[in-house]
Amino acid sequence: MLLIKKYKTMKAILFTVILALGTLNIQAQRNCETPKVKTGDILKLSGATNTQFEHINFPKKNFIIKKGGIVNYKKLHNKEVEVTDIEVVEGCISKIDVKLADGSKFFNAVEVVSINLEGALSSGEVTLK
Repeated sequence: MLLIKKYKTMKAILFTVILALGTLNIQAQRNCETPKVKTGDILKLSGATNTQFEHINFPKKNFIIKKGGIVNYKKLHNKEVEVTDIEVVEGCISKIDVKLADGSKFFNAVEVVSINLEGALSSGEVTLK
């Protein structure tokens, strides 16, 4: 009887230790895939010319039109943008805000847009200059 209680106690302790070590190991695996970008860096928009960008958060077409802009994604191809703000989560860059380097507005309506940097770099929508 005493042997069964010791076995169950040791089993519970061993399970708790393995669970704790596994959790610590998962958290230790987090590393940044994004390059170091700082405010003022120049990036180049180089996504597809005839489709919408997936990782660049432009406003919807109706909001751009209401502000008097013209939605034309072809004009954004090879445009240079300047980083204005960086959002860091857990030591990794998750989102950046950009404006056009020449000082004009996106679609003549929007001054600043946000970009999911890791997704945009991996899909080729944005390249480092």
